[in-house]
Amino acid sequence: MTPEEILQGLYDETLKGNGPRVLELTHQALALDMTPGSLLFDALIPALEEVGARFERGDYFVPEMLIAGRAMAGSMEILRPLLADTGVETIGKFVMGTVKGDVHDIGKNLVNIMLEGAGFEVIDLGVQVAPEKFVAAIEEHEPDIVGFSAFLTTTMPMFKANLNALEKAGLRDKVIVMVGGAPVTQEYADVVGADGYAADASATVKRAKALLKERRSKVPA
Repeated sequence: MTPEEILQGLYDETLKGNGPRVLELTHQALALDMTPGSLLFDALIPALEEVGARFERGDYFVPEMLIAGRAMAGSMEILRPLLADTGVETIGKFVMGTVKGDVHDIGKNLVNIMLEGAGFEVIDLGVQVAPEKFVAAIEEHEPDIVGFSAFLTTTMPMFKANLNALEKAGLRDKVIVMVGGAPVTQEYADVVGADGYAADASATVKRAKALLKERRSKVPA
């Protein structure tokens, strides 16, 4: 296969969610000395963007998004260390976690895959993440954005607890705070004082990019 055919194949098979074929094509590409950056920016990211667009149009649903995301994640496992070695610039750093009291992570994991596909470095803290753990991770990793995920109405109040913990630690102004999860609304995000809210994985990527651009435009050169 030519490099062009491999890139087209990676794009098509990621859209279909054909994980084994995506892995096979990734190995073929590297054997041909194609750069990890070209696979990411010329095939995988465009495929994930198309997945997001199809989801927004109602052509794809959560299962299709998950399958495509997992197909890409397999390739990313191989490419991530190679991208780090080649110094490919990430667009931003994102700390993510499901709040204390909540063990749901399918939505969070899908968001993580989409964020990585868009060029973010994602530090996933997992589930049942206490406010002090978010604080420690922000101090250690100095992310651009932190994401709080909640799937239950009973755990949504942890957003406010987390924000209070950031305030107390003097970190609130140093990081963009995004919230999301099935029961979460824009109105609730506004009430607790989050900077951003997104209803699904595709929207999260768009909102994160917009918030980051807005934040950076305000920073003096």
